[in-house]
Amino acid sequence: MHTLEQLKNGDLKGVRRLQISENLTHFPQEIFSLADSLEILDLSNNQLSDLPEDLYKLPHLKVLFCANNQFRHVPECLSKCPKLDMIGFKHNQLETVSETCLPKDTRWLILTDNRLTQLPESIGQLHRLEKLALAGNALTSLPKSLSNCQQLALIRISANALTEFPKQLMNLPNLAWLAFSGNPFCSETLDHPSFPQVTSEQLRFRDLLGQGASGEIFEAHWHDNHLELPEQVAVKVFKGEVTSDGFPQDELDACLSVEAHPNLVRPLARIKEAEKSALVMELIPDHYQNLGLPPSLETCSRDTFDESQSFSIDEVVNIVHQMEDLVAHLESKQVCHGDLYAHNVLISDEGHILFGDFGAASKYDHLPEDQQDAIRQIERRALRYFVEDMLSLCPEADLTKPTAIDLKLKYQLVD
Repeated sequence: MHTLEQLKNGDLKGVRRLQISENLTHFPQEIFSLADSLEILDLSNNQLSDLPEDLYKLPHLKVLFCANNQFRHVPECLSKCPKLDMIGFKHNQLETVSETCLPKDTRWLILTDNRLTQLPESIGQLHRLEKLALAGNALTSLPKSLSNCQQLALIRISANALTEFPKQLMNLPNLAWLAFSGNPFCSETLDHPSFPQVTSEQLRFRDLLGQGASGEIFEAHWHDNHLELPEQVAVKVFKGEVTSDGFPQDELDACLSVEAHPNLVRPLARIKEAEKSALVMELIPDHYQNLGLPPSLETCSRDTFDESQSFSIDEVVNIVHQMEDLVAHLESKQVCHGDLYAHNVLISDEGHILFGDFGAASKYDHLPEDQQDAIRQIERRALRYFVEDMLSLCPEADLTKPTAIDLKLKYQLVD
């Protein structure tokens, strides 16, 4: 985090990334003094409602974050920025996105948690659009032109007002991560009244274990364990009424609807209180580690991995077989996970995987068969990318072995 004083004093000359949060009501003109170097500008958590018309004078600007401000429209000046391709206006008051405000090279567009009722048809001209986050708006339909966005890999349309499944998404060749729960066309969200319920007072919260788009996960111990559950548990505390992926109640419904599987984190109980909604889960042993890391600004929709990470082809085949079985299980329950990524997978020293985080999950049992087939195909494409990522972690010598060649052929990954 930087300060306005540093900027005005010229202490930030040459920086590539600038982040200022000081309740700004106007764009600081001193930012233009960084025109020779600035690539990432983060003005989140201020009181801004517009940006200067000459923003294009930041010729190297690639990424703009303006979350949690007071914007009611996406500024027109963005379209003139020559290199801008990642744009974020999460949690503002956006009511309009004009036909001309977005750069044609936009790759990653975040409009989560606003007041949008429609999007421009010109969005179909964004030929590089790969990631589109629209959850928590009031959209009643999506532009038909989205079918032209052939590079689109991830889209979040949960918690909107869509009256039917957007058919223009069904044949997109690269779409792999789809979240659509919490719309009028979706099936009823079940409350699962027979699932055990506890209070937050029965638990002693301890260390923060991790966090994601929909909540924070804490280690916890029991004060009062009348259900005779494991003494040590993990508790996922949901963030607010709507998250980047949708409504917490839809996540909980999907998680409980898929029932038990050896490769799923086991839910134990729920907390349902006015000030806290949470899911109590089994605590995963310490010898489980993250299989992957989240996408970066550069990879956009694809996971990243530690440079030292490596698996033999036999280890990869074991991982893939477990994930295949799990995906088949989810399909049998007619639930699309929507976030099938290595960074949502934990792996033990023995090669056993555990999968979780149903924040982007959606039930599709009520939809017509052709739409169900399309959703399954989209989820299977995420599985294909997962397999591709696993093979990228194999030593070169292993990739010539018959088991590797068979896996490549099965998932059409042959060069």
